[in-house]
Amino acid sequence: MDLNISTVRKNLAANFIGNGWIGLLGIVLIPFYIKLLGIEAWGVVGLYASLQSICLLLDMGLSATLGREMARLSAQKDKEQEMRNLVRTLELIYWAVAAAIGVSIFALAPFIANRWLRAGNLSPETINQAVRVMALAIALQWPFGLYSGGVSGLQRQVLLNGINISIATLRGAGAVLILWKISPTLQAFFCWQVGISALQTCLVGAYLWRSLPRTPFAAGFRGSLLRDTWRFAAGISGVTVMSLILIQMDKVVLSGLLRLELFGYYVLAGTVASSIYLLINPVFSAFAPRFTQLVSLDDEVGLKRLYHRSCQLMSVVILPVSCVMAFHSKEILFLWTGDATTVEYTHLVLSILVAGTALNGLMHLPYCVQLAYGWTRLAFCINAVAVVILAPSMVCVAALYGAVGAAIIWVFLNLGFVLVGIPLMHRRLLKGEQRKWYLEDVGLPLMVAVCTGFFSSLLIPGTGSRLGLAANLACGLLFVAGSTLLATPVTRASFFGFCRSRKRMFSGIA
Repeated sequence: MDLNISTVRKNLAANFIGNGWIGLLGIVLIPFYIKLLGIEAWGVVGLYASLQSICLLLDMGLSATLGREMARLSAQKDKEQEMRNLVRTLELIYWAVAAAIGVSIFALAPFIANRWLRAGNLSPETINQAVRVMALAIALQWPFGLYSGGVSGLQRQVLLNGINISIATLRGAGAVLILWKISPTLQAFFCWQVGISALQTCLVGAYLWRSLPRTPFAAGFRGSLLRDTWRFAAGISGVTVMSLILIQMDKVVLSGLLRLELFGYYVLAGTVASSIYLLINPVFSAFAPRFTQLVSLDDEVGLKRLYHRSCQLMSVVILPVSCVMAFHSKEILFLWTGDATTVEYTHLVLSILVAGTALNGLMHLPYCVQLAYGWTRLAFCINAVAVVILAPSMVCVAALYGAVGAAIIWVFLNLGFVLVGIPLMHRRLLKGEQRKWYLEDVGLPLMVAVCTGFFSSLLIPGTGSRLGLAANLACGLLFVAGSTLLATPVTRASFFGFCRSRKRMFSGIA
């Protein structure tokens, strides 16, 4: 399949629409969840999200491997049977792991309810029942990652986003209706998650199989295919293990140190900060196959050009939003929740977490290039060193300074990635491009976004009606985003080129 820039643009647009809609649903619905369930129960929902992420440790790099192999094999002739066999092989492994995950979490439910979580108003029995239903929901959701990776590798991201939008709407709105009209309990919430998770996994799984080319023979398990891909899968697995330890370490530590109510506020701040990934992931997913193709074609000139273009786009996409969120965390939280107590306990942690998440997002495309070359050792080694150094630091700092200390560790972690990971990468890949990445791709747009974001925080009043506050924040975001776009050479040229083409088109119509 010829993956040209037009395909990248379509996938990019579809990914932004899909992720944007899912993020908007979260922004709108999470306050209803907290109001209907209570902040303690929301902490249990936060544990549900953390367990889903921790279970990715068992992915063993298979979903990323399937996506990469689908993209590679679909561009070659006479690989139809191998594609179907690979999907069947990994599918059987994935469903076996899903069963193991469900059984394990179910068995751990009493320990989580009675020993781990420090509940106040919620009884241990209520939490125990919720965790057991949660176990089934996680198990049914688990194979979705594999199917989604395969569909993305086949460049069917437009319809995939359509499915995800529909399911996310049904999942979110349906949960609110059930909590409102039927039962405002954790058990009801997680029972709904069970049904929706099963529906989503089945739909995307069926779509993947329908997207595969037809063959005269049935797909079957082939262990030899695992031998051909194990190195890349093992590398991805190692990186995933280290990354998830780093990402979830704060929540695991704080869930045992803080009262469940305070942990719920931290989960809320983390949820808002992680919404930046709704901007990061679409860019990553759209450019990853193109990077792989350029590497396979040995087109380093084209790869360098696309590398800087995509990195500048990432900066323009995430830095303005991140700076506005960091400098206006109080206003955003009040606008979102309307609750002064939530703002008081959450705003500082949110600002710090947003800064760390933005730095993390800037590293996604350099990591994407490493994956295109099949080089996973660097990311694994950096993450492993970070775990060894930062794990004890997280425990000590969180014990002394609570949620704020844990958030600060997150910033230092990602700052280390930017300062250490980029030089090490460019010693081997895309040599001579490091300086341009630091100056043009990231440095200048970061400086402009921070300065204009701070300036907007001085001009925008933090009081007034919620409607007026929303309008002021929107104007501030436009100001920061426009300034950042003009500060990046490639995106600036693309923007002016687009404006000139639109002008010529309308002139022709006139």
